[in-house]
Amino acid sequence: MLSAATQVPPESTQQAVGYPSLFLLIFLGALVPVIPTGALVSSAAVVAFHHSSPLSLLLVFAASALAAFLGDIVLYWLGRRGMHSKMGSPLLERSRELGEGSKWLEAIRSRAPEERLTQAQDKLADHGVMVLVLSRLVPAGRIPVMLACLLAKMPLRQFARGDVPACLAWAATYQVIGILGGSLFPEPWQGVVAAIGLTVLISAGPAVWRKVRGRESGSQHA
Repeated sequence: MLSAATQVPPESTQQAVGYPSLFLLIFLGALVPVIPTGALVSSAAVVAFHHSSPLSLLLVFAASALAAFLGDIVLYWLGRRGMHSKMGSPLLERSRELGEGSKWLEAIRSRAPEERLTQAQDKLADHGVMVLVLSRLVPAGRIPVMLACLLAKMPLRQFARGDVPACLAWAATYQVIGILGGSLFPEPWQGVVAAIGLTVLISAGPAVWRKVRGRESGSQHA
């Protein structure tokens, strides 16, 4: 008689392992912004697309959006703790010296260039929590906007209300990229490579462009 384990389809086993892994990686990527979470969502969407399973695509979307939201909330909570710590309190008055706060606050500040932070503060003042939606869609926009919210002393509940549509829009956008990549190629691995390449290009493109413009302006003033 076959055991219960051998009766489980390989696809079901992969999904049972894959969705928790996807959730964990995106959650960690929200806390430590070095993991290419967008590429993870797109790659998972490619695989789900080739399985021709609407349920798989829905699970990828749900796991991605929920993990991103929880990661953002935890990171914002840790940032607020840093702002209210003994060393964090003066930072409210000296926003340009935020690197002296807690390690999480310092990590957030180190990834928010002064120019991007100023722009985020201006947009937050003009548009309120709606700027959170765009912050996740604009490459490298999430951390400066999060820091601007911290400096504005935005309550966690208010931040969470704005972050829900932001994470939903982010997950949907990168899932569409994955679906498009999967539809162009017959093999899943080809679609994964295409999706990763596209998401890396989207993420790195603006930063490379700013560096090129900075060098050009520097050479003109030299």
